[in-house]
Order: sequence, then structure tokens, then C-alpha cells
Amino acid sequence: MTSSLIRGRPRRSASHLRVQVAHTVLGGVISVAWLVLPGMSFGEDPVPEARAGRAADAAVPGRTGTSPDDLVLPLVAVGAAGVLAGYAYLRRTRRARTRTAPGTGSPRPPAPTPAESDRQARAALVAADDAVRTSREELAWAEAQFGPAAVEPFTRALRAAETELSAAFAIRRRYEEGLPGAADARRQALVGVIGRCAEAGRRLDTEAAAFDRLRAPVRDLGGALDIAERRSRELAGRTAGAEATAAGLGERYGPTAAEPVRGHAEQAEDRLLFATAALDQARRAADSDDAERAVRRLRAAEGAVAQADVFVTGVERLARELAEAAALVPSALTGAEAELARARAGLARAPAVEPGPAGRRGTAAAPGARPEAPPRGRTAANRVPAGEFRARLAHADTVLAAVRGELTGGPYDPLDALRRIARAVEPVSTGRSGVVPLAGFLAARSTTAAAEDFVTTHRAAVGAEARTLLAEAVRLLAQGGTRAADELARTARQFAERDVRTHGTPYTGEAGYAAGLAGAVLGGVLLGTAPDGGPPASFGGPRTRGRRGPAPRG
Repeated sequence: MTSSLIRGRPRRSASHLRVQVAHTVLGGVISVAWLVLPGMSFGEDPVPEARAGRAADAAVPGRTGTSPDDLVLPLVAVGAAGVLAGYAYLRRTRRARTRTAPGTGSPRPPAPTPAESDRQARAALVAADDAVRTSREELAWAEAQFGPAAVEPFTRALRAAETELSAAFAIRRRYEEGLPGAADARRQALVGVIGRCAEAGRRLDTEAAAFDRLRAPVRDLGGALDIAERRSRELAGRTAGAEATAAGLGERYGPTAAEPVRGHAEQAEDRLLFATAALDQARRAADSDDAERAVRRLRAAEGAVAQADVFVTGVERLARELAEAAALVPSALTGAEAELARARAGLARAPAVEPGPAGRRGTAAAPGARPEAPPRGRTAANRVPAGEFRARLAHADTVLAAVRGELTGGPYDPLDALRRIARAVEPVSTGRSGVVPLAGFLAARSTTAAAEDFVTTHRAAVGAEARTLLAEAVRLLAQGGTRAADELARTARQFAERDVRTHGTPYTGEAGYAAGLAGAVLGGVLLGTAPDGGPPASFGGPRTRGRRGPAPRG
């Protein structure tokens, strides 16, 4: 609603202008009267002549009208009135243009539109998530060099930032699900996302200067270079093993089983090539006493080595997970068949449920469940129509038979087998067999970890949508929501891959670090703000993570 003060301002300005004009006209009339009145006569009587005497003698001879001196005062009055009117007009015009509300001296910026607020929230999530991931990586290097006690303040700051970021992702996830529904509440939700991200960044920004003091070159630059070079050499050996492992996974379990780590060994080699070049440049800069340049190159190398570790570890982890899943599949099949047997026995014993609050006629309870009070821990399928319950049992039988056939028919994906077993049995399960929920958990954990690795190593291209789904998957997995976590993580990986395809790779590696430059920029090791890749990302929030300045050429 427009304030009455704002609505009334133009009318008051116009009225003041009319008053100034009236004053000018009045001054002009008075001046004209001043000139005219001395020469006017009233009636037929002439104006009496002055008496002869000294006064008459003192008069100018031949004076018959008004002298020039008599015009000075009227002209001054007219000019002064015009100047005042013009000044008042200019002042009112300037005030009307610059003032939007009483008592303010500058215009108030317009409120952002819903689309702008949404864009700002997405950008804030991406920036805060990148800052947290980078800070986590560099903090690990500092801990390796100085020990856990020395980095404790920065660890606390990182944990606080992670908490704020998790809350921001949770708000964003509810927003994407349509909650809250009111327009004002949705606008406030976006404000909450932006505010939480800002607080996460502030926690890290506050400690950035102290972190730089901890890792200052004078505090053993040579030791930091030794650690990075040692880890790089170690990873070079592991990368060769990871390449063979990935190829073996495809042969043993089929191509779909190895799909989550396809290309990991090659990308690890690319990051290590970049790290090797950066470490060589850091050594030469340190030998020439160019500590600033040496630190920039070292930080870039550390980031690349950390991401190479993510690629290699991902291959090794998947190999362990597939072996664990393959060992669990026979037990999961046995446990699933026992669940189905109990479900059929319960269906045969369960009486029809009479209409009422707890159910209706023709509805069968799951095994062991009483119509009025389902046992604690049951799924949403505790009370379904008998026909639908039998259909679920038949579908579960089909899935288990297919998995048994795969066990004897050749290579198969054991994690996918566990996923299918858990999903088939879940709608009719009583929750008594612990092996079936464990099967679902192993599959969801593997999917979530693979999606996390992809976002970490491609974070310069991944948008807010994929990150929000991944954060929700991590939260649900920690709470036991394995099926939902698995589905969300798979979708997050798909969205992240789509973002990378759309983003492309503009850096070809001709300048600066040369080999591996495109991968370093795509992974967020370099911030991509210059032709040579830009400065390395550092511990800190969005305001300070690029503080090391542009990396020099050569």
C-alpha cells in the first residue's frame, strides 16, 4: 500500500510552485505600480506645484517626470523575486527525483523477483558447498603436516560450516518439494537458504587468515613439498593398480558393475600429471626464494593429488563393495525366501478385517500383525488388499528366481542384485530378517559414495540441483532410509553428469600448468578465472577461497 505521505508529495510540490509564481507576479505588479503612480493624477485637479524656495531651487531644472534612480528599487525587487522562484523550483525538482520516502536520501533498491531469489539461492549453495569441500581437502594436508591439535580451531570452523550447509540443503529440498506452499513463506525459505550459506562461508572466512599463518612458507615449505611429492608418488603406483582393478571388475561382474568408476584411472593420471608439473614449478620457485609463487603452485598440486586420491580410492572401494555384495547375495536370497514364506503363512491365517478405523473387509494383514495394532517397525504394506498382497508376493518370487539364475548363469552385478532383492521383499516384509535390510543398505551406500566422488571431482560444473539431491541422500542414508537414499543418489549422479556435459572443457592446457589444466579447472582445483586456470582454491569461504591471486605463467 502506498503511504499517504508518498501519495501527497506531488500535490504539495505543485502547490508550493504556484505560491512561488504568485509571489513573482505580485512583485512585478508592485514594481509596475511604483513606476506608474507618480505620474498619475486623480480627478480634474492637477497636482499642486511645490512652493518656490530653497527646496525648489535645489531641484534639477526642467524636471517634469520620474528619474532613472526611481527604477532601481523596483528592478531589484523583480530580479530577487525571480531568483527566489527559480531556486525554489530547482530545489523541489531535485528533491522529488532523489527522495523515495520521507527522511531518506537515496532510492531504496527494488525487492528481487522470485526468479532472482531462486537464482541467488542456487548460486549460494554451489559457492558454499565448493568452499566446504575445498576447505576439507586443504585441512587434511595441514593436519598431515602439523598434527590434529594444531588444526583443531579450523576443524571446528569446518564442522560449523558443514552444519549450516546441511541445514541450507534441507531447506532447499523442502522448497523443491513444494513446501511451504504460500508465496511469502517460499520467499522466506529462499532467504533462509541464502542466509545459511552466508553463515557457512563466514565461519570459514573468519579462520582463513589464521590458517594462512599456520601454513606460512616460513613454517616449513620444504616439509609441505616433501609430503605432497611423497603422496603423489604413492598415488602413481596405486593408479596403475586401479586401472587393472577396474578392468578386472568389468570382466568378473559385468560392465554395469564397473560403470560407477569408468574412466577413474585415466582421470587420476590426468590429475597427477598436473600435480607433477605444479610441484616441479613449486620447487623451482622455492629455490629462487619466490615463496609466494611456490605456495600457489603447492596448493594447486595438493588439490590435484587429493582428487587423484578420490578417483583411485573410488575404484578400490567399489572392488571391496562388489566382493562383499557377492558374498552376501546367497544369504540375502535365503533370508528373502524366508520372509516370503512367513508372509504367505500370515496371509493364510489372517482373518478378513471388518470395516472400521483399522481396515475393511477383504484386507489382509501382514504376517503376525493384528488388525487393530500392527507390530512396531512394520512397513506401509502392513495392511493392503489381499489380492494386491498376493501380487506382491508373486513379483518377489519372480525377482528372486531371476537373481538365482544370474548366480549360475555368468557375470552379474552383485550390488544390483542386492538392490533388487531388497526392493522386491520390502513391500511384504515383516522386518524380522536382518540380512535383507543390510542388502539394501550396502547398495545405497555404494551409490551414494559414487555420486559424492563424482560431484567432488567435477564440482566446477555441477549445479545446485544435483548437490541438493546428494545432500538429501546422505541425510536419509544416515537415518536408515536406504531405498530413498539409493534413488536420490542415483538421480543426483545423473543430474551431475548432465551438468558436466553441458559445461564442457574450455581449458586446453596451452598456458600455465599445461598438462591436466582442464581437469584441474573442472575439478575446482583452480578457480578458472584466467587463461592459465586462475588461482588455486584455498581454505576459506566464498570471499577468501581465491585469495592467493592469479597464478603466474611459466
